[in-house]
Amino acid sequence: MEYRNLGSSGLKVPALSLGTATFGGTNEFFQRWGQTEVKEATRLIDICIERGVNFFDTANVYSQGDSEKVLGKALEGKRDKVLISTKATFQMGDQPNEMGSSRYHLMNALDESLQRLNTDYIDLYFMHGFDSNTPIEEALRTLDAMISSGKVRYIGCSNFAAWQLMKSLSISDRLNLEKYVIYQGYYSLIGRDFEQELMPLIEDQNMGLMVWSPLGWGRLTGKIKRGMETKDGRIKSGGDIGAPPVEENFLFDVVDLLEKISDETGKSIPQIAINWVLQNKTVSNVVIGARNEKQLISNLDSVGWNLSEEHHDLLNKVSERTPIYPHWVGAR
Repeated sequence: MEYRNLGSSGLKVPALSLGTATFGGTNEFFQRWGQTEVKEATRLIDICIERGVNFFDTANVYSQGDSEKVLGKALEGKRDKVLISTKATFQMGDQPNEMGSSRYHLMNALDESLQRLNTDYIDLYFMHGFDSNTPIEEALRTLDAMISSGKVRYIGCSNFAAWQLMKSLSISDRLNLEKYVIYQGYYSLIGRDFEQELMPLIEDQNMGLMVWSPLGWGRLTGKIKRGMETKDGRIKSGGDIGAPPVEENFLFDVVDLLEKISDETGKSIPQIAINWVLQNKTVSNVVIGARNEKQLISNLDSVGWNLSEEHHDLLNKVSERTPIYPHWVGAR
């Protein structure tokens, strides 16, 4: 397994981590992703560790805490061998203070995550989204205190706009607070918006990207191809619930090329799509998912090789989209 620095930190992490949104599956939204229970989760984790993947990503909102519970039980006796990342910000209850980035909510959310995960500390704690109702200084001072307490080792943010991330980094500098070392965001062959504003910012600030959904919300698995009829309307709806829409012809052009490269290389369509993401120099880690052992082993085989320059360039070209304003001004 290849190891990379986690963004601007000195922490070494595997190029791949296992996302655990499929663990639990105890509410309607996450049931669509998977319903992995402790026994199967333990087996998936053991396979990962055997292959050098010692990094597991979850969030308190995944199945309203049940993903963390399953992960905590599956990691019993292995905590000293692994890295755990989890997240807070999104709604966790009916009360007004059970969401957001306030000191009140974050401190409660962290203690609850620690209890569910059966651990004394979190290796990487993310703000799952930006909270415009809480002063940035309040959130950052709270996160800084969490690191000082030993309950958290590194902090990151997810789903922030570029200006929100840059303002947070600037405030951390000004107040001498711990800074976000990593950004977790969506990036795939059919979702390259990250490259327009976030990627230059992350390069400039010496951060890194931790990628979620490298298979474009399940549309780059090889199961959706040109000419196939999809009974669930998965293409037009954008894949899973909440996924961004995608133009069918664009998707099929990308999948057609992936299929061609697959025939030429002997690698699967998902392996090629993940490998393309890994070759972006700002990427520190790619979060992969798996409902079963077969999917997991296949996705783990996305590393240890690189696409040829020719194949990489062809994928860049077929997946290229017109930049948003002002990035197209003067573009060559």
